[in-house]
Amino acid sequence: MRNPEAAAANSRSVEAAQESRTFADVVRTHQAMVFSIAYHFLRDRFAAEEVAQDVFLQLHAKLVGLENGEHVMFWLRRTASHRSIDYARRVRPGTVGLEEAPELSVDGDPGDPMLRDRLRTLIASLPEAPRMAMILRYQEELMPEEIARVMDMPVSTVKSHLQRSLAMLREKIERSMGGVT
Repeated sequence: MRNPEAAAANSRSVEAAQESRTFADVVRTHQAMVFSIAYHFLRDRFAAEEVAQDVFLQLHAKLVGLENGEHVMFWLRRTASHRSIDYARRVRPGTVGLEEAPELSVDGDPGDPMLRDRLRTLIASLPEAPRMAMILRYQEELMPEEIARVMDMPVSTVKSHLQRSLAMLREKIERSMGGVT
């Protein structure tokens, strides 16, 4: 005759193994996206790894309550965005305001790697919410409606952040290039 306690223990260990495998699959599938959001926001590999690790630790506790793959991805984007902003507020490296950023002294076409680096620096100088909106829009290629859900703000606010940020970046680049676009 089979021991019911042993059968229950065996069933629990099988469930735990399946849960572990599911979590590992989720991590493997989405770790690049979570790291990318954190890295493009923080511009620091160590900080991005720390944020990503924190996000996945939180996911481990919440995974059972997430309904499907789309819900998991939404939760990861939202949590990575918020944890990146929280980390930046906590650490506060020597940030520079957009107005205080030095003028660009590179004459080159838009494909110029130095110009791309300079643009990344200018984006990093944006305030937290507009910077995250820019990263989610142009790095993660989310639509404003999706960004609004991730950042928990109205779509009109997201669009406003994007428009003002683009206008500021355009103006700064045009001034640095002597009005040539």
